[in-house]
Amino acid sequence: MAGVRQHNQNDFPVITDPRKFDESTGGILERFVFNNRALLLLGFFALTLFLGKHALDLKINASFDRMIPTGHSYIKNFLENRDELKGLGNTIRIVVEAKQGDVFDPEYLETLRKVNDAVSTLRGVDRPWVKSLWSPTVRWSEVTEIGYDSGPLMPDRFDGSPQAIDALRVNIARAGVVGQLVASNYQSSAIVAPLLDVYPDNKEDLDYFKLSRELEANVRSLGNEHVNIRIIGFAKVAGDLIEGLWQVMSYFAISVLIASLFVFLFTRCVRSTLLLVSVSLLGVVWLLGVMKLLGFVLDPFSILVPFLVFAIGLSHGAQKMNGIMQDIGRGTHRYVAARYTFRRLFLAGLTALLANVVGFAVLMLIDIPVIRDLAFATSIGVSILILTKLILIPVALSYVGVDRRAAVRSIQKDTNLSEVGLMASFWNFFSSFTVRPRATAAVMIGLTVGVIAFAVSFQVKIGDLDAGAPELRPDSRYNQDNAYINANYGMSSDQFAVIVKTEEGGCAAYETLLETGRLAWALEHVPGVQATSSFYDQVVRGLQGTNEGNPKWASLYNQSNAVGTAVQRISADNPGAFNTKCSVAPLVAYLSDHKADTLSRVLDEVEAFAAEHNQPGLQFLPAAGTAGIQAVTNIVVRKANVKILAVLYVVTAVLCFITFRSWRAVVVAMVPLIITSFLAESIMVWLDIGIKVSTLPVIALGVGVGIDYALYLLNVQLGHQRAGYSLSQSYRSALMFTGRVVALIGVTMAAGVATWVWSPIKFQADMGILLTFMFLWNMLGALILIPALSHFLLNDKYFIKRAAVSAPAAGTVRSSLPEGETCSLTNT
Repeated sequence: MAGVRQHNQNDFPVITDPRKFDESTGGILERFVFNNRALLLLGFFALTLFLGKHALDLKINASFDRMIPTGHSYIKNFLENRDELKGLGNTIRIVVEAKQGDVFDPEYLETLRKVNDAVSTLRGVDRPWVKSLWSPTVRWSEVTEIGYDSGPLMPDRFDGSPQAIDALRVNIARAGVVGQLVASNYQSSAIVAPLLDVYPDNKEDLDYFKLSRELEANVRSLGNEHVNIRIIGFAKVAGDLIEGLWQVMSYFAISVLIASLFVFLFTRCVRSTLLLVSVSLLGVVWLLGVMKLLGFVLDPFSILVPFLVFAIGLSHGAQKMNGIMQDIGRGTHRYVAARYTFRRLFLAGLTALLANVVGFAVLMLIDIPVIRDLAFATSIGVSILILTKLILIPVALSYVGVDRRAAVRSIQKDTNLSEVGLMASFWNFFSSFTVRPRATAAVMIGLTVGVIAFAVSFQVKIGDLDAGAPELRPDSRYNQDNAYINANYGMSSDQFAVIVKTEEGGCAAYETLLETGRLAWALEHVPGVQATSSFYDQVVRGLQGTNEGNPKWASLYNQSNAVGTAVQRISADNPGAFNTKCSVAPLVAYLSDHKADTLSRVLDEVEAFAAEHNQPGLQFLPAAGTAGIQAVTNIVVRKANVKILAVLYVVTAVLCFITFRSWRAVVVAMVPLIITSFLAESIMVWLDIGIKVSTLPVIALGVGVGIDYALYLLNVQLGHQRAGYSLSQSYRSALMFTGRVVALIGVTMAAGVATWVWSPIKFQADMGILLTFMFLWNMLGALILIPALSHFLLNDKYFIKRAAVSAPAAGTVRSSLPEGETCSLTNT
C-alpha cells in the first residue's frame, strides 16, 4: 500500500502519508488527544497565560513557625506557653561593637541609643520586650541599709558626663547583665528584639525579606569608623537566603542553558530542542501559578522545587522527543510518529510520574509544615507534567516535528552497534552486562558497594553539623557575626529553654525553686552548655542581698517571707523571669553551638531529669528557645527519615508491579534505587551534611529520578522479551530507544547542577554536590545493574518457560534479529 511500509516484524508500520493512518487505532485517550489537537493547544495556551500571570505575583517568604514540628508534644508545650516566654522563640540579636575602647564611651552610647531606637521602630518587632542598655525594662536592684533599691539600667537624664558613665558602670555590675547584654570584655553590647509572627494591623505574615532589608538600611547603616554592627537570628538567615535567591536563580538559568546545549548536541535540531526546554519551563510556570492560587509562598528552603519539576519534566520530555525522532528518521510522518510514541511510552511515563508524585507526597508524613508545603507543591508540579510532558510535547511535535536530516543522522549513527567509534563502544559496554561474567561482576560490586554504603549511612547525623547558619558559607557575614557573639558573650544566641510549669503562684514555692536549681546544676555539667539562667538564680541573689550581700547566704533556704520578698522584687525588676500568675517560668541553658550532638545531650539530660522529678503541680517541660526547638525538629526528622524511605519504597514497588506484572522486574528496578539511597547518605557523611529540614527532600528525589530511568528501560526491554527476543537483543533495543536518553539526561542534569558548587549559598552548593552524584549514579546504576540483574532474574530461560506455559507450541526465543541491528519500536 502506497505510503505504508513495514520496518520489521515487531515494529509499527512506517507510514509516510498521514492519510493512510487508521485513526480508529490506539486507546481512547490517544484518540481523544490527537483528534482534538488544535483545541488542546488552544487550551494549553490560555492556561499558560492565566497561570503565568499569577506566577508573577507569587511571593517569596519564610516562616519561623512553619520550620518547626508543630504537632510534637514538646513544641505544643512551647506554643501553649508562648505568650509567657517572650524572647525564647523568634528573636533577632543586634550587637554594637566598639572598634576601639569599650562601651563606656559617650559617642558609642549615643550610637547605641540610635540603634536601639531604630530596632524598636522596625515593623514586626515586639517593642515592649526589646532589651538593651537603653531599654527602660532592663533594671538593676540591690539591697541597702535602708532596704531594696532599684532603677533602670541607664541612669536618669544620662548626659555622657564622667559621673553618668560611672553610674552606668555601677548599674551594669548591679544588674548582672555581663555576658547577656554586655560582652565579657565590655567592648560591645547587645539588643535583643523578639519578633511578632504577624503584623498587628493587617494580620499578614511577617515579611522576612523586608525586615532583613530594613535591618541593613536602618540599623547596620548606623555603623561608622568607630562602631561595627552585627546581626544574627532566624529572620536574618531567612532574609539573607531570600536575598541570595537571585544568585540561586542565575545558577538555575545556567543549568537550563547547559541542558539546552546538551539536548541540541544530541538532537542537532533547533526547533525540537527549543520546544522541549520551553515546555519543561512551562511546567515550572504552571506550578508557580498554581501555588499562588492555592495561597502558598515560595520558601527559600523549598527553592529546589522549581528545578526538580524542570529536571523531571526534561527527562520525560526527552524520551518522547527521542521516540518521535527515531520514527521520523525511518520515514514515518511526524503526526503518526507522535501517536506511536504516545502509544508506546504513555503508560511508562504515567507510572514514573505517579511514582514521583507518591514519592514527594510521602514527605507529607513529616510533621513540619515547610516540608509538607514542599511535598504538596512538588506533587502538584509533577502532576502538571502529566499534561505538559505526556500530552503537550507529543501533540506539539506532531505539528512541528523534528529536522529530518537530524532524525536520519540519529538513526544511522546510533542503531548500528557494530559501528566503530566512541558511541558504539559506549553502547556495547553497557549491553555487555547481559552476559554472565560481567553481569556477575556488576551485581557483586553493586551489592558490595550497597552494603558498605549501608554501614556508613548509620554515621549520618541529624541536624546541623556546623555552628552558626550552615545554609550560608562559613565566611559569610552572618556566620562571622555569630562567631564573634559566641566568643564574646557567655550567654549565646543558642538557647535551650525548659518550661517550669506550676500551679498559680507555685513558682515561688521552695520545692519548685529547689528542683529548678538542681536541673540548672545538672545542665551546667553537660558538655556544650556555657551557662544557665533562671528565676532560681535571681531568688538566690535576692536572698543574698537581704543578708547584707554576704556570700555565705548565696543559697536557697526555706523561709517563705524572705523568698516571697525576693520574688516580688524580681517581678518588678525583671518581668520576663516568670509570668504574672507565677505559674510559668523558663530555665534557659546557653549552648556553645546548636550542633546535633550538643542538642541531643542537653535534651537527654532534661528528659531524664523530668522523668525523675516531675510531680503533680510541678512539671519540667521541654522545649523552648531556638536550640530547644531545633532539638525537637531533629527528633522528628530522624524518625521521618526511616519512615518516608520505607513507605516510598513500598509504594514504588507496588507501582512497578502494576506496570510490569512481575516481581522479578520489581527487584531489578528497585535494587539500584535502594543502593542510591544508601550512597546518598554516605556522601552526606563524607561532606559533613546533616539530614535536616532543608536536605531531607533530596533523598526522595534520588528515588524519584531513579525510578524514571528504570521504568523507561525495563518497559522497552520487557516488551521485546515478551515478543520473543533474547535478553541481549531486547536490552540493546532498550538502550537505543530509551537508554541513550537516560544517559543524556543523567549527564545533562549532572553538568547543570555541578555549577552550583560555586554558589555563595552553601545550602545550594551542598545540594549541587548531592544532586550531581544522584543524577550520575542513577544513570549508571540503571544502565549497568538493570541488564546485570536481568541476566539472573529476567533471562531467556525465564521467558521460554513462561511462553511454554502459556503457549507450548511457541516456546522459543527469536534470534532472527541481526546482531548489529536493534528493534527499537514495540507496542507494549
